[in-house]
Amino acid sequence: MTLTEPHNRLPQIIQGGMGVGISSWQLARAVSMRGGLGVVSATCLDTMLVRGLQDGDPGGHLRRAMARFPLPDVAQQVERRYFRPQGREKGEPYQLLPMHSGLGSAWSRTLITLSSFVEVWLARQDHSGPVGINLLTKIQTQTLPGLYGAMLAGVDCVLMGAGIPRDIPGILDLFAAGQKAQLRLDVFGDAPGQKALLTLDPAEFGQEGRTLSRPAFLPIVSSNVLATMLARRASGSIQGLIVEGPTAGGHNAPPRGEMRHDDQGQPIYGPRDHVDLDALRELGVPFWLAGGTGSPGGLQRALAQGAAGIQVGTLFAYCQESGLEDSLKSEVLRQAARGSLGLLTDARASPTGFPFKVVQLADTLSDPELAAARRRICDLGYLREAYRQPGGGVGFRCPSEPVEAYVLKGGRPEDTLGRQCLCNALLADTGHGQPRGSGAELPLLTSGDDLLRLHEFLGDRQQYSAAQVLDWLTTGS
Repeated sequence: MTLTEPHNRLPQIIQGGMGVGISSWQLARAVSMRGGLGVVSATCLDTMLVRGLQDGDPGGHLRRAMARFPLPDVAQQVERRYFRPQGREKGEPYQLLPMHSGLGSAWSRTLITLSSFVEVWLARQDHSGPVGINLLTKIQTQTLPGLYGAMLAGVDCVLMGAGIPRDIPGILDLFAAGQKAQLRLDVFGDAPGQKALLTLDPAEFGQEGRTLSRPAFLPIVSSNVLATMLARRASGSIQGLIVEGPTAGGHNAPPRGEMRHDDQGQPIYGPRDHVDLDALRELGVPFWLAGGTGSPGGLQRALAQGAAGIQVGTLFAYCQESGLEDSLKSEVLRQAARGSLGLLTDARASPTGFPFKVVQLADTLSDPELAAARRRICDLGYLREAYRQPGGGVGFRCPSEPVEAYVLKGGRPEDTLGRQCLCNALLADTGHGQPRGSGAELPLLTSGDDLLRLHEFLGDRQQYSAAQVLDWLTTGS
């Protein structure tokens, strides 16, 4: 497989697309301006947009980008509905978006498209560097509008993990040609031959027949089997691979083979979970190594192994430009300097079923007592799974929702044990947690193993910039 312009000029350093709003447009823009590939996170962007508007849109950035959306009437409608010039009153709950149902609504698709457009458009301002967007394959109902909105804004790269994104290259080809695209929705309980399709037509946005630049596609893989399948059998061309090991933050692939746990309940990874780089090189596809690579030595080792570079998340997550709430950022850096931070790969926390790496930090949901005290509520619903209802329709359920509701939808009660509401917790990481009668939603931080070595980079500093991260990785300075 060969690369075509401009994808053969992708940088050595890719900034990871982290969490909900951690990889913000401000961070992606800062990285791209200094020669890296800045990446925005697509997760929950529609909620991030309307919560930003309700908080008064400081600086007017969101509305500035919305004014460039191809459907100005839609942007104005969203502004009228959600913008609060003075922001919310202290403790006032955010107005929620309707959770998706069935195969989605035109309004939901439009809002997701708008929010994706806004984030990428802002990240691309005032520089010529490449900008990417990271989507979770698991969140299928957001995929088509998220991709199309990013392409309308001129996104250069699409990164996707937490699943097998085999159909995405072909979808990018169709959107680039101005054509309708479909994505099969994974529905639990479907019989052979039964399927539900998610659809998006550029005609919905008055863009029928409009051609767009086709972004590079970089799937995130954790095994040679998945890498080979995507390189040879995906629905269209891929332009590279992100090879992510279990030391990376966020969601990790489960260990291959029989699941075993250590005395802390963490999944045990073995030799089968290491990617064979010799076999990977034979695919002829550029690859970037991720997970434990965030250091000058990590970059040099990756290049020596034939990689095109590295993807780095943790270092960027705590820099000044990231979307992490300031007090959380300061506390992590304070403890990192002392070497007192802990990490736990929690096999139960995420409702997706993937292991999820959790920073052990006071006053967050990493505290088992605080997690047990939280009243279960599901009012965002991004990580719900689709299931086939007895009447034939498509419903949605989440093992982190109230147990009784989950069981009524056919879920198994044992699947609810230890589950956390990542949707609300990750929004709280950015300072946009929903106020409740019992107090605001608590955060839950995730980082890779590089967090335990952050003091090596931090030194005597109490804060640092994305530019300093890039300088250190490339020069050791």
